[in-house]
Amino acid sequence: MLAYDRTLTTARAFAEAGRIEEWIHAYLCSDGHNQPFSDGLKLEKRFYIGPVTMPLHLFTRCCGPEETMKWRVDAEGFHRRVSVLADAIRSHADLPPLIVQYTAEGFTLTDGNHRYEAYKQCGITEVAVILWGTGQADERSLRGLYHEYL
Repeated sequence: MLAYDRTLTTARAFAEAGRIEEWIHAYLCSDGHNQPFSDGLKLEKRFYIGPVTMPLHLFTRCCGPEETMKWRVDAEGFHRRVSVLADAIRSHADLPPLIVQYTAEGFTLTDGNHRYEAYKQCGITEVAVILWGTGQADERSLRGLYHEYL
């Protein structure tokens, strides 16, 4: 019997059992502190792939203190959280995968902006991600274009 935990190990176990969507919503509604994102995902039928390991450079943060960020947050709080996560990464913590949207235009980091920045600061070049999208065309496109990661 699977029980939710916020770790990559547990996300992989849920994926192997065909229950990755369940893990995503459990994570977002608890440790991920993002109920609105979970609710938004439920508005349409989505596809989910992963966790898979992909190069970090394919993704870009959308949350942070910079003026260009879609979701701007306090700089001090952002950097403090990134520092804590970087320490956890250096200690080999079992952190949750990043959650990334795929569309024909590319990848959008939708959860894990602090982890992304911490991985970058630690020199990590490949990370575990869960990819999600909407529609069969995007799913076929993703599987065709990025098969080496899947």
